[in-house]
Amino acid sequence: MKKMLAVILMAAMMVSTFSGCSGNGSGETEESENSTTASVESSEEASEETSGETVTYGVLAPLTGDASVYGISTSNGIKMGAEDINENGGVLGKTLELEVMDEKADIAEATNAYNALRSQEVSAIIGDVTSKPAMAVAEIAAEEYADGDGIPVITPTGTTPDITPNGENIFRACYTDPFQGKAMATFAAENLGATKVAVMYNTSDDYSTGIANAFVETAEEKGIEIVANEGYGADDNDFKTQLTKIQALNPDAIMVPDYYNNVALIATQAREIGYDGVMLGADGWDGVLNVLDDANKSVVNNCYFCNHFFINDTDEKVANFVKEYKETYGEDPTAFSALGYDAVCILDEATEKAGSTDPEAVVAAMQELEYDGVTGHITFDENGDPIKDVAILKLEDGAVTLETKLAAE
Repeated sequence: MKKMLAVILMAAMMVSTFSGCSGNGSGETEESENSTTASVESSEEASEETSGETVTYGVLAPLTGDASVYGISTSNGIKMGAEDINENGGVLGKTLELEVMDEKADIAEATNAYNALRSQEVSAIIGDVTSKPAMAVAEIAAEEYADGDGIPVITPTGTTPDITPNGENIFRACYTDPFQGKAMATFAAENLGATKVAVMYNTSDDYSTGIANAFVETAEEKGIEIVANEGYGADDNDFKTQLTKIQALNPDAIMVPDYYNNVALIATQAREIGYDGVMLGADGWDGVLNVLDDANKSVVNNCYFCNHFFINDTDEKVANFVKEYKETYGEDPTAFSALGYDAVCILDEATEKAGSTDPEAVVAAMQELEYDGVTGHITFDENGDPIKDVAILKLEDGAVTLETKLAAE
């Protein structure tokens, strides 16, 4: 396997006002193309205290290829979280190092990378980022754990529901696809008062299909009539046939659970045929304003989507995270960044609670953990899925605002 695009994080870091995993921290990054290790060290004082002892977490992320935008954003959040951990004494007083591997959003690459990390005896693995590689890694990791030779694994962003049921050592920091569908159906019924809703989804995409199915089920339970359930293919770029049929049915809203590139096309064409009503979505909508010209941002007016956090949240932890991320990486964090940050901090807090890196002790601690993170107050259910509030965001006049938060189920 080709070596990853690596990041060596500077050892000497200035103390800032960032309120992170266990306290304050900031740091600059320095990239190296020839290393697979992202080694994160704290200040000289912390380094002396640990006497060279380290704890190593493996990280799996697509840093090159079609999904690299997600992998880089997630790994940036993980690295910043690791910086903060080390600024505050490390993991059990030891320096935290990250061994990061680029798996290119490929299942075979991900499993090979996982095996390589296991041969290096990492204490835990954060990954994978996209759902199919995350599923493949979870299956192997759970089997090893059941055989008495496994480690904790947490995916920051793998949303397919089948990942965590593989084993008790598998966790996730993000919502599942069905959770998002249920949340948006609840919002449509209880907050918007919708009684008739149409659905458009990508039939070739598990993410889009999973959310759509959960939305339809919950919407019907709440008395919403699904007036249309229209599918389209992965390569489609003309959606006017479906939209024209939907508009004739006069729905209160159209649910479009897809990623922002398709969302931008669908919203634009919906407005072109004269539909000016509500449109709904899930976390794949995050970033849709970035792919629309200023003159066209109005096509997503009166649109709502759920997300893992709100970048302009006044919560101190969120505000400080956003500020520090901008200073470190020169851009706004995404939900992927926030979830990556929370994932490494969850592992840190569970390890501190366990008082050991022993896998069984850490897994037990995670199952009982209560963590206040950038993406909310988190506990885990019996499957290792997070229980936390969901943010419903509104798009209007080229801006994103927080409409409401729905309480965790």
